[in-house]
Amino acid sequence: MIKKTRVLRSDFLGVYCSVSDDFALVPSPIEESEFKRLSGILGVDLYRVMVGNSPLIGSLVASSSLGVIVAKDYAPDNFLVEQEIPVLMLNEKLNAIGNNIIMNRHGAIAHTGLSKASVKLIEDTFGIEVIKRTIGGIKTVGSVAVMNDRGMLVTPTVTEDEIKFLEDLFRVQVKTATANFGSIYVGSSILTNSNGTAVGMSTTPIELGRIDDTLS
Repeated sequence: MIKKTRVLRSDFLGVYCSVSDDFALVPSPIEESEFKRLSGILGVDLYRVMVGNSPLIGSLVASSSLGVIVAKDYAPDNFLVEQEIPVLMLNEKLNAIGNNIIMNRHGAIAHTGLSKASVKLIEDTFGIEVIKRTIGGIKTVGSVAVMNDRGMLVTPTVTEDEIKFLEDLFRVQVKTATANFGSIYVGSSILTNSNGTAVGMSTTPIELGRIDDTLS
């Protein structure tokens, strides 16, 4: 399933929400109609949260079926702990974790400036390999890539060698795409899990087809 929607009247859904196969974190001020639509698309429990009093959940939080990563500067609501969602807090200068890390149960890519201590803590906590590198020449890797268990979409600026590397690390097919009428920031534009995919309202029919082919 793939459907268009907005969050806080924005097409950049991945800036405001963080999604996995087990849960979705959405900003507390989300409108009720947006909340219900996302719930129907993603098919998981949606939790209204704020991170450091900010609604930019997707930029600040990296989520996967393994749990949640967030910087200590933006300590999440205790609600996450109450829901028994594993939360790893990093003492990290690069504190927009959602923009700077993308991960699944097989591995993670992180901003080249992420500290060695943070890399080791992620690897030790979740038992995955963390590799510091760019995607398509862009350091904010979480903003230019998005994936579920079926596939991964990345910025069109990647090389064929990068695509092969990403496929080997994450063990999913990788294709290039844009969303929201030409934005290369697919991670900031798309929400996806194994149940469904949500895209911004300005995503074109051609972009929809490309996204659907990879993630559905």
